[in-house]
Amino acid sequence: MYIIQGLRTPIGKSHKGGFRFMRPDDLAVEVIKRLLQTLPELPPSLIEDVIVGNAVPEAEQGMQIGRMVSLMALGVQVPGMTVNRYCASGLEAMAIAAHRIEAKQADCLIAGGVESMSLVPMMGVKTALNYAIATKHPTYYSSMGLTAEEVAKQFGISREEQDVFALTSHQKAAKAWQENKYQKEVIPVLVQEVYAEDGAKKQREFWVEKDEGIRADASLEVMSKLKPAFALQGSVTAGNSSQTSDGAAFAVLMSERLMKSLNLTPKARLVSYAVVGVEPRIMGIGPALAIPKALKSADKKSADIDLTELNEAFASQCLAVMKELSLNPETVNVNGGAIAIGHPLGASGARLGLHLINELQRRKKKYGMAAACVGGGQGVAAVFEVF
Repeated sequence: MYIIQGLRTPIGKSHKGGFRFMRPDDLAVEVIKRLLQTLPELPPSLIEDVIVGNAVPEAEQGMQIGRMVSLMALGVQVPGMTVNRYCASGLEAMAIAAHRIEAKQADCLIAGGVESMSLVPMMGVKTALNYAIATKHPTYYSSMGLTAEEVAKQFGISREEQDVFALTSHQKAAKAWQENKYQKEVIPVLVQEVYAEDGAKKQREFWVEKDEGIRADASLEVMSKLKPAFALQGSVTAGNSSQTSDGAAFAVLMSERLMKSLNLTPKARLVSYAVVGVEPRIMGIGPALAIPKALKSADKKSADIDLTELNEAFASQCLAVMKELSLNPETVNVNGGAIAIGHPLGASGARLGLHLINELQRRKKKYGMAAACVGGGQGVAAVFEVF
């Protein structure tokens, strides 16, 4: 099984960014159509399924968004499905595609994810908790921010450490854009809007070309003055947490047989994928358990991994995972992470994979790890091999 190509949209700031009124299914279609443009050898008739990761599949993301995306992007003959493993949905979709191809149940699949956190709130349009869970196990429903606070306390992560980590994320992401490191994976998206002004209907269009959440002028002085966002005496702030965002990311995965018949060159392959469960109260620590499991499945050691993409849900949980596994900060999120770039839940996992693959290729390195914590108390990790 091989990853042939992958692309993503810029990541938009939710509610006030360029994609705030753009439907997520339209965002996904933009990426898939551009993917096919980069692969003229691949006719849509050879694509056997579209697997779409999405964390809140309701409202504008409802009606089985995976199928709606396949209909609009590829036509009636190509089916589509929706996958939800919350923050890891995009990576889960890629893993499902890889496993189906390895099991010889398909030769060509498109997999990734999409999320509009502008149009669909993180807890959904209608939140209906289970009374038994809420009364017997209230921490199962803890907000993500409170779980980040718990991780900071349990693993001894200070406010200053979190702020420094967050600042570094912005600095690395800004530098990566300046050095054109994202050009291989980010497509510009034309946004067309209809709006009212002075009682008249008007139209406008503009391009979204770069990730909108990166603050090149961020400073430790400003970050240190931000108030705790989730607990009165807490250390987790809006500045050292990931941003709510809008975006999409997808990849084409293919069997060796079809790849060779089309004379295509692979970018990478998914070597292993692991999922674990942890206490929901400290969900952010999930990657610390998932990464060793993925390494074991790939028959690799931590020393074999050249780069790691660790989803920056919160600075506290990233630092805790790095501390627990003794990860080298110089090889983790070398081009910044979700604190700067943004975290469109369903798309983030696929975004991690694409960042990792492209940076490994730039550095002429071979193995990388993508990992994320998952709401509800889970962790995922995947080992990639790059060619």
